[in-house]
Amino acid sequence: MLKVNNIEVVYQNAILVLRGVSLEVPEGGIVTLLGANGAGKTTTLKAISGLLATEVGKVTRGSINFGDAQIDGLRPYDIAKLGVLQVFEGRKVLEQLTIEENLKVGGFIVGDKAVLKSRIEAVYAYFPRLRELRHAVSGYCSGGEQQMLVIGRALMASPKLLLLDEPSLGLSPLLVAEIFQIIRTINTEQKISILLVEQNARIALDLAQHGYVMENGRIVLDDTADRLKNNEDVREFYLGVGASGERTNYKDLKFYKRRKRWLG
Repeated sequence: MLKVNNIEVVYQNAILVLRGVSLEVPEGGIVTLLGANGAGKTTTLKAISGLLATEVGKVTRGSINFGDAQIDGLRPYDIAKLGVLQVFEGRKVLEQLTIEENLKVGGFIVGDKAVLKSRIEAVYAYFPRLRELRHAVSGYCSGGEQQMLVIGRALMASPKLLLLDEPSLGLSPLLVAEIFQIIRTINTEQKISILLVEQNARIALDLAQHGYVMENGRIVLDDTADRLKNNEDVREFYLGVGASGERTNYKDLKFYKRRKRWLG
């Protein structure tokens, strides 16, 4: 469904951020993109959704294909109309609007009122808490409720591919488990493909079928999720599990040599 082919991204005609990134998301699949802050994960999502221009960035090399269409260079709303929707890190609700008004904004391109209503009801079926709060001003809702809202708002546009950026950020473990279970259900029931950017590598690899590891604007490793969970370096650097199987405590080490095999 999605093919990112050896793209480079430059900001302000000077700063090279992505350096030959390639990845694929199959139809109906869940793929995760792992990496530390500043690795280039969010930039990759913005390259796909067309939102680089908001930060004076552009794809200067390579191509991005969604189905039969080459989408790099298209305007963000044209990419959204094709079915590619991005859910931002940090939630980004329309704070002065109610829950239901936020959802209606997400369904702005839906001309039929009956279809709009049915999509709102479908969102409420996935997120019953939003139904209870439908008249509440979204800016006063909790972080978990806002995260449910932004995912629901994206669903209003009937996406084929969801780009999820750090959905676990700032949430309690119980809420994270609940939201990730709903993401799994959405993928299973609606066959929506998902590209998930997530620093919680453990829960991301439990959800996804395939994963990519990104560092310094490059993809340094990719494999099935099961194999990545058992990869020694992934376990140590992203899951916090040492070679012995015990959790690594870096505070007890005076010196620690990074020995990631992909760095040579």
